[in-house]
Order: sequence, then structure tokens, then C-alpha cells
Amino acid sequence: MNLFENIPGELPEELVEVLTEGSSIRIERIVSDGHQSLDDFWYDQDENEWVLLVSGSAVLEFEDRKQELKPGDYVLVPAHQKHRVAATAMTEKTVWLAVFY
Repeated sequence: MNLFENIPGELPEELVEVLTEGSSIRIERIVSDGHQSLDDFWYDQDENEWVLLVSGSAVLEFEDRKQELKPGDYVLVPAHQKHRVAATAMTEKTVWLAVFY
């Protein structure tokens, strides 16, 4: 298995794939291609999320700040911390590895 395999050339929507999951953990590969959250949309998840930006670039927005991410950067988003994807790279695919627990 390889995180960079089987990525479609065209992505009208973000690609979200569950790589593995157990009773209290889920690991996903997320691929963005210029995608961002709708202006009035905020994630408010019941789970903690640890996310690693593998390739591309992104900007996560929290209620009190924005955080730019480049390959190798990671962030922990505690459960119920409102956040959104403000931007992802327009010129290359952005690949995320997200661990929900």
C-alpha cells in the first residue's frame, strides 16, 4: 500500500478513504485538490483528530487563528474545537493522513 497510489486525476470533491479502523480509532487518507470548506461551514467533531500534511499545502482556520501547513506539519484538533479548511494547494494534490480517536 502507498498513500500516493490510486489518486484520481480529477477530484470534483475531496477524496476521503478509511485506511483502517478499530473500536476507538480511525485512520483516513484525505486528498484535496484546491478544495476548501464552504464559507459558513465549521467542523465540530465528537472525536480528537491528529492530522499530518503529507504533500501539498493547506491553511486550517480555527475560531481564533489560521494555521498554514506544509509537508511534514501536523496538528492536533481536540474534539469540539471548531475548525475549517480555509485553503488547499491549487497546483498539486494535497494529501493528508488523519487519525481520529
